[in-house]
Parts: sequence; C-alpha cells; structure tokens
Amino acid sequence: MNKFLLRHGRIWRDGSNWTQAHRDWILAQRFDEAALAATFAHYRASVTVGEAALTSIEADLAAWFTRQPFADPVARLSAYRGISYLGALTLASEVCDWRRFPTAGSFMAFCGLVPSEYSSGERICRGHITHAGNVHLRTQLVESAWSYKCRPAVGVTIARRQQGLPPEVTARAWKAQLRLTRRFRRLEERKNSRQVVVTAIARELAGFVWAEMTA
Repeated sequence: MNKFLLRHGRIWRDGSNWTQAHRDWILAQRFDEAALAATFAHYRASVTVGEAALTSIEADLAAWFTRQPFADPVARLSAYRGISYLGALTLASEVCDWRRFPTAGSFMAFCGLVPSEYSSGERICRGHITHAGNVHLRTQLVESAWSYKCRPAVGVTIARRQQGLPPEVTARAWKAQLRLTRRFRRLEERKNSRQVVVTAIARELAGFVWAEMTA
C-alpha cells in the first residue's frame, strides 16, 4: 500500500510510518479514478485483515505469559527495557534451555550477532555480523535494542512488569539499562550508521539476558 501511494505521488513526510498520524493521513487519501480508488480500498482492507489476524494471534499467545513452563522466564525477561511480555515469550520459547550455552558469547553467536571473521595467519579481519543462527531471537533483540536510545528510566510500563519480582532481577535489569543507554550514546557519536549501533546494543543485550537466565 505504501508503494502504491508513493507511485502516485502521495508521500508521507511527517514522521514514522504506522503512527496514528500516519494512519489518519492514509484514511484521508482520495483517488478520483475508479480503478485507483478500488485498488487503494483493496490495499486498505488487506492491511485491516492482516492487523486483525495479528491481534488474534497475540491474544492467543498472551495466555502463555503466566503459564508454565514460560511464566518464570517471561516475568524475568520482561523486567528488561525493550522486552515486552510477547518479546520475552519469543526469547523463552526459542531458547528453552539457556544453560546449553556455556558462555554469553556462544549465545550471541547462536543469535547471529557476532562479527564474521576472515583471518589468515596473523592477519585478522572482522566484517559484518554473521546473520547465522536463530533469526527470531536476532530480530527480537534488535527490536528491543532500539529502546536504549533514550535516557535510563523506569516508567510506568516497566515498573508494572517488575512488580513482585526478586530485587536481584530488577537490579540486574537496571544495571543493563544504565550500561546499554550509555553505550548507545557513545557509539552513536562515533558511528555513521545507527543500524550498526543498534546491532552492537542487541549483541550486548543478548549477553545480559543470557546472564539473567543462567543466574
């Protein structure tokens, strides 16, 4: 639908896509030609159906947030900034046994978040991340990493997720938040690509969640 609008000179310039303002802008678009209007209506209907299906799936998954064997991992992982209940369930269900990874580095490698290496003799060259391993874990960690671009804080949502958890869990989550927000700012000053920064934060976040689940 976005490409359809772009082809016809309808360009959204007022922020991110799929915010409420963007949705209102989409609803306000009109086409005089009947064929274009019908095509646009079809695209809008497809988006609505897709969103309804996604909402239904998420509602089904929500029942597992507090059901064993996921209740404890979901509660602990969701104490971390950027990891919602659904994100925590994704991590917990994809990993299952965290102790099969002897080190944080091995878990990072499983997520495909470590740099590739091209070495010969004493010459060591490292490139982009490997993208090997579990794509669901990598995607979730990268999405969570974006939240660390802001200053450290425990807002209403995080405070609600941390309610009733052991103090040591919330302490580790706060330590991770302090470290990763500071790291995000420093990397952003040095790197030209924000995606590179987010990937680096995702790698460190992987280390923190591994440490949490093996503590």
